[in-house]
Amino acid sequence: MAVESEHRASDSPHVACVWRGRASGFETMTSVATSTWELVFWEDRGVMHASVRGPETAASAVELAGDSESLGITFAHGTVMPHLPRLVDSAAESPHVTDRTFVLGGREWPIPDFDDAEALVARLVREGVISRDPLVDEVVWGGIARVGARSVQRRVAAATGLTQGAIRRIERAREAALLLGGGLAPLEVVHRLGYYDQPHLARSLQRFIGRTATRLQQGPGTMSLLYKTEPPAGS
Repeated sequence: MAVESEHRASDSPHVACVWRGRASGFETMTSVATSTWELVFWEDRGVMHASVRGPETAASAVELAGDSESLGITFAHGTVMPHLPRLVDSAAESPHVTDRTFVLGGREWPIPDFDDAEALVARLVREGVISRDPLVDEVVWGGIARVGARSVQRRVAAATGLTQGAIRRIERAREAALLLGGGLAPLEVVHRLGYYDQPHLARSLQRFIGRTATRLQQGPGTMSLLYKTEPPAGS
């Protein structure tokens, strides 16, 4: 199995990153947990697909078969599609997809390229298919809200389907995996990221990343795209 992927940052406040990937052969890939949702396009054996995928609260196994290419727009916390329910651990596939277009919110849209994904997002925003609650993004990244704690909890849950605590646990595990993959010792990761101890780190990695610290240090194998999350532009 050969899996190639890359991602880039975005200057849109609605977008966390844009990524693309290519796979060939047959293998089981580990899909790591993520606290964001995304719009994904992929070609599988000559057929195009499009889907809105919600946050994933645990690592899972995904079967890869044959050759495929994919493109994804990962949205910033607080960006939502009001016409869809919060798709935690689930997805909503487009009802009609061609080589160049897909249907979302009852309308047809062009499938974007890696370099112009923001143009599609801007159109979706103008047409009301996408909206954003900037408070959610702010509090996720440690900002102080000017509303009460219960209001914050409701708005975070409404936008993401997750609690603030769940988002932070997922993001911390993702950062831990990157640090371990970069050669940092597990005990140093524990201290840097605020885990209680190494068993606490181990449980978090197993649940959200599907790998042990040792495996991540040796080379994680076939995994979904794992990148360092940062506050999007304009936040």
